[in-house]
Amino acid sequence: MAKRQKPGEIAGRPGKYEERGSRGGEVRKPREVTIDPGDKLPPPKKTRSYLEANWST
Repeated sequence: MAKRQKPGEIAGRPGKYEERGSRGGEVRKPREVTIDPGDKLPPPKKTRSYLEANWST
């Protein structure tokens, strides 16, 4: 399982991240962001964290 990261942290690796609840649960209308190397995670709508999304299709 991917490690949850807090807003403002530098992303562990570049890719797509999805907003999650404060305890890691799913949220309604999650914010999905694409992070480049060295970028920080953006501030969320509420008290939430980010989880690296599995976008393999």
